[in-house]
Amino acid sequence: MKVLLLLLLSPLQGVGASSYQGEDLRFCGDRNQTQNSTIIYEHSPANISIKNTAQALIIKRPFLPNRTNSYFEYRLPPALGRYRFCIYWFKANRTLRLVYGKQSFLLDEDQSSSITSAKESQKTERTSTPIFNVSCISKGGKNTSLDSKTEYFFLASPESMPTCEQDVKGQLTPLDSLIAQLLVPAVGATEQQVLRRKLEELEKTLAEVELEGQNQTFGKATVQATVLRVQPTLVPQHLVFASQREEGGEVHGFTVDLPSSLFVMAKEREEVVEHRVLLIDINSQTMFQDENSSHVLGDKVVGISLVDTIVANLLDPVVLTFFHDQLPRSVTPLCVFWQEDTTASSGSWDSYGCTTVTGDNQTDCRCNHLTYFAVLMVSSPEITYTHRDYLSIITYIGCLISALASICTIFFLYFRSKQRDQITSMHIHMNLLGAIFLLDITFLISEHLASSSSEVVCRAGGVVLHFSLLSCLTWMGIEGYNLYRLVIEVFNSYHDHFHLKLCLVGWGIPFLCVMLILLMSWTNYGPFSIPVYESVGGKSTNATICWLTSPLIHNVVNLGFFSLVFLFNSVMLGAMLREILRQNKKGHKLKHVLALFGLSILLGIPWALVFFSFTSGVFRLVSLYIFTIINSLQGFLIFLWYWTMVLQARRSPDSQSSSDSVKLQPNSSQSHLG
Repeated sequence: MKVLLLLLLSPLQGVGASSYQGEDLRFCGDRNQTQNSTIIYEHSPANISIKNTAQALIIKRPFLPNRTNSYFEYRLPPALGRYRFCIYWFKANRTLRLVYGKQSFLLDEDQSSSITSAKESQKTERTSTPIFNVSCISKGGKNTSLDSKTEYFFLASPESMPTCEQDVKGQLTPLDSLIAQLLVPAVGATEQQVLRRKLEELEKTLAEVELEGQNQTFGKATVQATVLRVQPTLVPQHLVFASQREEGGEVHGFTVDLPSSLFVMAKEREEVVEHRVLLIDINSQTMFQDENSSHVLGDKVVGISLVDTIVANLLDPVVLTFFHDQLPRSVTPLCVFWQEDTTASSGSWDSYGCTTVTGDNQTDCRCNHLTYFAVLMVSSPEITYTHRDYLSIITYIGCLISALASICTIFFLYFRSKQRDQITSMHIHMNLLGAIFLLDITFLISEHLASSSSEVVCRAGGVVLHFSLLSCLTWMGIEGYNLYRLVIEVFNSYHDHFHLKLCLVGWGIPFLCVMLILLMSWTNYGPFSIPVYESVGGKSTNATICWLTSPLIHNVVNLGFFSLVFLFNSVMLGAMLREILRQNKKGHKLKHVLALFGLSILLGIPWALVFFSFTSGVFRLVSLYIFTIINSLQGFLIFLWYWTMVLQARRSPDSQSSSDSVKLQPNSSQSHLG
């Protein structure tokens, strides 16, 4: 009798499967379990499918699970026989529930007691077997019997299903992982494009995701997304959002203040039941790297957008406030937004439409549009715009006076003396003054050439300006060489064509250097923009001149060449100073001071003040003023020194009694300096 009861009951295993109300689809059938088997639950790109094999019942779904795993496997009851099972599909929350015999599985949940080894089961070859007594009930439909088959398909494409929280998580997790893998100083353009494409997909998902409340935040890693629902009201009000406080970073948090006019504008453009604002908080600059390798504060980038609405030219600005520690004086915060370049592989940071308001521990960005924002850290000017204006006025006036004084001094030197021992020094002075005149004039017109529409003219202006600068440095070096001749006194004899040889060196070396740079690339010369910061708030303009476009060539050629000239001339000036101190006599101190001052101007010693521009504070400001005054007036100071020495020599005809005075007097018939 017991055996008979077992035979009668075995086909009915699973009949007690309970029915779930509210399901969108119910699939039921009988399965002959002839051996130990499992349930395999995995991802499918399009449909829900049920496939039966002797080793497993395989169920596939076209959406990502709540958990990070995309593959689950559950152990079925060990008893063999026929089992009745039902699969319930809940479209709203994207879940599948399986009732198998007396067991119930909420698929995509971990059930450690039921999970078997996936690797072991996948190695086993599966034998397909049919499912019997199949019935299917769709929501609002009738019960339909289906033929016995080994596999069944049901349409449930992702487009027809609501977007759930797991969809957002399924996009945030790989995006965070990819950013973590690319945390390197320089990420390629291709990688950045992939990241931004994934970010766009995340934005589309956030625009459609079903929320549990008015606001919801997703993600806890590098990328965090917040969706704000704004219900329409008769009197629109501005919306304020504050992020959670962050510890251990440069940025401790941020607030967003959206004006009421933003939602009025959205309502006028389209009829919507509610507005949806997306806030994306990204703690990495990996996907926002421009060609200048710009650095943003705390690697914090905040994206603000209104779903299905392009927001620009707002009358009331959006206020984004970043809270941070006090910034160093060496940098200035500048509010910027990411400008995507459709013609290039990357984008760039731009400050158009944004105003920066700085405080001790916060920076306010007031912008008239919505996009991805950040605070760019730019090098701070150590001087205010007022001092910059003063220095510019001094430079232009000084160069003009210097150019006129140089021409006058050249004429006076040319007609002054025809004695053979004075000709060499006189010609050296004249060539140096000619180079100074050329430098002053080309510098005065360089900015005007840069503003012209002709790029060829600007390149030519940059070539002449660089040539005149190198010529000045070369002739200052030749002045040092001439001083060496006077100190050592071994080349007192006259040499044929000596002046011609000096001219070939003084003008030839700069010419060859400029030609070599042009042969390397003709684009090495042209418009060169220098950022000029008008205020501490970050408002900036560009001062453009015709100059070298390569900072590397400028540092190597100009600074390197000047360093060699400065070192050589400093040694020569030291030798002359030692000679003066050795033969010092009473009554000649003023003459010696004037002589040394003039020699230092001739040799370009004050140009060394340029190295103090790398300092900071008041000392840098003072050095910039001294450098600007002395070097912009170099031709005028040589003019003054020359005539001061001439007058001093005429008042002291007995000055030739001392050998050091004889060498320093420009009108002496025995003078070697001229």
